Parts: sequence; C-alpha cells; structure tokens
Amino acid sequence: MLSPKRQKYRKQFRGTWRRIATKGDTLNFGSFGLKTLDPGWIKDRQIEAVRVVLARATRKEGKFWIRIFPDKPYTKKPPEVTMGAGKGDVAYFVASVSPGRILFEVDGLSEAVAKKVLRNAAAKLSVNTKVVTK
Repeated sequence: MLSPKRQKYRKQFRGTWRRIATKGDTLNFGSFGLKTLDPGWIKDRQIEAVRVVLARATRKEGKFWIRIFPDKPYTKKPPEVTMGAGKGDVAYFVASVSPGRILFEVDGLSEAVAKKVLRNAAAKLSVNTKVVTK
C-alpha cells in the first residue's frame, strides 16, 4: 500500500474541507481523467485497486498517472474499548480530496476504451466521480 516514507507527526487531526479544489483540478498529463464530485477520504487500498485496473488496461498501449497520494494517517481504536485512554493507533493512510480534484489520468487509449476503464476504476472508489476529457 502507498504510505509516506517519513512524517513529522504520527497522528493528525481530521481537518476541514474547503469548497472546490483549486489545485489539481485540470488535466495535465493525459487526455482523459477521473474527477471527483464529492469531498472525501480515499483509502490507500482503494488507490491500489484502481492502479491495478489501470495497469491492466494500459499494459500494451497507453499510460496512466495517479494524481493523489495518501499522506494523512487515519487512526482507529480496537473493538470493545471504552471511551478515553487517548487516540487510537494508525490503521491506514488516506488522501483527502475536494470536489473538482483530478484523481487519475489516462492517455494512449481510444475514447470508448478510456471511458470504460475509468468507469471501472470509479467503481473502486468511495466518492462520486465523472470522466473528463481534454
């Protein structure tokens, strides 16, 4: 799974989402992309599942880019633990995304194939997305 090599602090606050993404909101590398419509946290396992889908689709021809990285630690307490006694241990890492953020880009595929692949990738994610073209 994806995770940061080093961090200044082991645990983070949840933070707040701003309205609409101002960075990472345009296609920079590929011709087709997957853009999020909701704010949310995308887990490292979900990003890995999408990476596998995109790698299989673009194996012979084409290229893909992952535009997000899970750098926010998500903590969880074990089951049946009483309130108090501090914050839980880091369970996994998440990427925090705002509406309008480009998550993945694809190039070198025909339009029909690219849209089909990106729809399959969107099924692996926990946020609503749409396919965008250059």
